[in-house]
Amino acid sequence: MTDYDFSDSGGWGGGEGSGGGPGTGGGGKRILTDISSRVWEHPADRAALAALRKLPLFDQVLRALFGFFGEKPVRLAFQANAVRVGPSQFPHLWELYEDVCDTLDAPERYPLFVAQNPVVNAGAYGMDRPFIILNSGSLALLDDRQISYVMGHEVGHVMSDHVLYRTMTELLIELAKLGFPIVGLAARAILVGLLEWSRKSELSADRAGLLAIQDPEVVLSSMLKMAGGGSDEQTSLPEFIRQAEEYRESGDLADQVFKVLNVIMETHPFWVLRVAELRAWIESGAYDRVLRGEYQRRGEPDPAYAEDLSEAANAYGKGAKEMLDQMAGAARRVGESFLDNFRR
Repeated sequence: MTDYDFSDSGGWGGGEGSGGGPGTGGGGKRILTDISSRVWEHPADRAALAALRKLPLFDQVLRALFGFFGEKPVRLAFQANAVRVGPSQFPHLWELYEDVCDTLDAPERYPLFVAQNPVVNAGAYGMDRPFIILNSGSLALLDDRQISYVMGHEVGHVMSDHVLYRTMTELLIELAKLGFPIVGLAARAILVGLLEWSRKSELSADRAGLLAIQDPEVVLSSMLKMAGGGSDEQTSLPEFIRQAEEYRESGDLADQVFKVLNVIMETHPFWVLRVAELRAWIESGAYDRVLRGEYQRRGEPDPAYAEDLSEAANAYGKGAKEMLDQMAGAARRVGESFLDNFRR
């Protein structure tokens, strides 16, 4: 396994197998021919999705949304105020996008649009026909390599079949804001489940984005910019990484409560947590193995899938139970302390 020095941003490589030779493309990147999306999918992503599908009335709410909106109106709502990228519109961006799709060996060039929106963000949406929206704010803040990471992240969402549920999440959020009747108690419960899964799916797409550009420093510096804005001259990647470690390792039980409250209605996990998760994946050796060509191909049988999903679900459930136990314990101690003070 390649030894990545995360304490200092200088001198990072692309990992073993990332330079030259057969199966490589521009800039020495390895073309990940026929790569299966399972390679980058986080176990918590698969577990959360499995739990989501077991929610009561999940299928009914899904069918109701699709019946109410339909494919074409959804596409129009997302694309009507955006410009489609191609050889003659945003041609440089199109070149970057083609390189990303080639590296991930994407089955097709999913339609890419640029929307005039100052928020630094992007998204992959659709029902039967996926497409990607890139906000103009991202183009203003990020450099070419960082934009490529963002596009690779979104292509990863598409290849992992995330777009259907991500679209459903966005629709439910907007309907909930409007107080629309379709968003009753059942739909609100499902929205909470969708948000939980959505946060986990981002961890998978972060890995896909890294594989698309094959440069950890670029990915983590992108996360730094999207977390706080600012230029490279004003920020320090090593400091941001240390901040991520401090957040991940904080053990105070009361702080655990605030961590839950901070993300419960968010579609994305905190950037510092995403940094920590991606670092853990790289340090596990999984990233280097992919670059050496040691990865599952599309269409290959996967007899361990059910076992893998079961283990992920068990781990996820155990983690959730531990978190709830910690929260209950913290609340009980606060209550006992309050009563003790009151008795005095």
